[in-house]
Amino acid sequence: MAVTAQSEKSISRLRRVVIENVEPEVDGGRFPIKRTTGESVVVRADIYADGHGVLRAMVRYSPSLTGAWREIEMKLVENDRWEAQFEVSSVGTWRYTITAWLDSFRTWHRDFIKKAEAGQNVAVDILTGADLTRAAVERAIGADSQRLFELATELAHLPGDNQRAIERANHPDFVSLMDRYPDRRAATSYEKESAILVDRERARFSTWYEMFPRSCSTELNRHGTFRDCIARLPEIAAMGFDVLYFPPIHPIGRIERKGKNNTPNPTPDEPGSPWAIGSKEGGHKAIQPQLGTLADFKELQQQAATHGLEIALDLAFQCAPDHPYVNEHPEWFLRRPDGSVQYAENPPKQYQDIYPLNFESEDADGLREELRSVVYYWIKQGIRIFRVDNPHTKPFAFWEWLLGEVHRDYPETLFLAEAFTRPKVMYQLAKSGFTQSYTYFAWKNTKRELTEYFTELDQTPVREFFRPNLWPNTPDILNEYLQNGGRPAFIVRLILAATLGASYGIYGPAFELCENRPVRQGSEEYLDSEKYQIRSWQRDRPDSLKDLIARMNAIRRENLALQSDWSLRFHPVENEQLIAYSKTAKDASNIILTVVNLDPRYTQSGWTEILPEQFGLDMQGPFEVHDLLTDAKYTWRRGRNYVELNPWKMPAHIFRIRV
Repeated sequence: MAVTAQSEKSISRLRRVVIENVEPEVDGGRFPIKRTTGESVVVRADIYADGHGVLRAMVRYSPSLTGAWREIEMKLVENDRWEAQFEVSSVGTWRYTITAWLDSFRTWHRDFIKKAEAGQNVAVDILTGADLTRAAVERAIGADSQRLFELATELAHLPGDNQRAIERANHPDFVSLMDRYPDRRAATSYEKESAILVDRERARFSTWYEMFPRSCSTELNRHGTFRDCIARLPEIAAMGFDVLYFPPIHPIGRIERKGKNNTPNPTPDEPGSPWAIGSKEGGHKAIQPQLGTLADFKELQQQAATHGLEIALDLAFQCAPDHPYVNEHPEWFLRRPDGSVQYAENPPKQYQDIYPLNFESEDADGLREELRSVVYYWIKQGIRIFRVDNPHTKPFAFWEWLLGEVHRDYPETLFLAEAFTRPKVMYQLAKSGFTQSYTYFAWKNTKRELTEYFTELDQTPVREFFRPNLWPNTPDILNEYLQNGGRPAFIVRLILAATLGASYGIYGPAFELCENRPVRQGSEEYLDSEKYQIRSWQRDRPDSLKDLIARMNAIRRENLALQSDWSLRFHPVENEQLIAYSKTAKDASNIILTVVNLDPRYTQSGWTEILPEQFGLDMQGPFEVHDLLTDAKYTWRRGRNYVELNPWKMPAHIFRIRV
């Protein structure tokens, strides 16, 4: 069959290089991967072509969605698997892709050297090299173009002088110049550009403290204020926290207000739940008058910053029955057949004091614009961290839109998703743009549960988009382990949270005072929960964990290995009540091994196996492990080493391995 000019043109466009199985990608590039400034992106792909030509491949990346591309050359690892990495240095949305081609110069160079060294006649090959060099002259710029012209001319006069031709072909300057200006007209570009959501460091490494401002008063039964919170800042900073998170600070509804221990029949002076947002005093852009003014809040932010603390606000998109939205925008709420507004329910639980928003309203666009204005209002007041209440009860598309808008306009803003729901739903929210996520950590108490769960979070593709934030307790969660394990249980969960996770938080002062009284047996709700009443805490109790918390957070700040999650490795221990795991800094300059007794009642002992080569160390002899909790030092040897932990003394070792 005759080949027409058109078919020849089509054949020339046939893709010779295949690029597939690119990593990392989230849902085939549908969602961005996540990094923080200073972290690396390691890009891998299967890249191959027909024939025997020499392949070259580049990762192309840009610090914006529209900016100029930068490139880094990929290296062949094995079996057509290629790899390259680059560092992200600024906050914002980056992008990356891959391009690859059969490099005519490298192919010629490889074959020419083999032929010449074998003593074959390479006169024509030398001329071919001269032609390739001459073609590169047109692609080069400045002095490089002139130098390539000279090299092409020189090569053209070398047929018959194999030795000089070999020397010229192998000269580093020649090879470098030709590599700089390759012929990429037939290059294959990967069909997708993937995004990287790059956050500031606090997205990766943060230490949260949650407290209710209204319980900060030093006077019994007096409603706390922002100025009372200012007085608490030195104590919170001394414990080593860097994020101070407040439940909603907005006016609290009076209609259907809940009372002590969630009773539907409150007394007139009971304050209600902060999550029942809105009253005649205002809604989501207003402040509960008893807390103070906006000026007071800004003063609190400024004072917090001097102590190294950043204020995080609760973002709860729901309304009390007397929220201004209910009268001004009745279309934003669901109506029941009797005409009443549908309140929140999670049968058999009923939340008559909360009206959910209807995101399928006829005015859905108006609703979402208003909610965006709420976020932007608080950003303009200086807030850059939000903890989002129950995001799984709002549409994924809404979050993808809202968080995308905020990341575009205020890329330093962080969002923590409070979604204790099904795993796939939690993961979808993280993909949609949430910076960090609550986890199932509170309910993972056995060695097997912890090992399986954190292997999933830190060693599978989930880690590309899901950043865990570990909380041993919250105002909603007082689990059975804490209820029954006493003070040792709180210490165990603190150490696990602070060392398994680069980000963790506690709800205090309930946690440091080991508050473990449930409202009733079988419930995870606190008795006399702060969600419904003002509490006066005796924070100076001698059994407070605040000194241990301060020590734990100092260890985290002083050890780079604990400031990220991906190096987590579990080690065998011959006792199911003991768990051992390590984290290692990139260059192995900092290695932390944690061993925890999960039994809060009894001493447990066992043998753990440690192999220095697991950390990239070449050590055959003994080495020192330094317990950062007790300052004790031990000499260990390669292989099995004995540990014994009494929960009533200290249920854990946090060893720094000295190298």
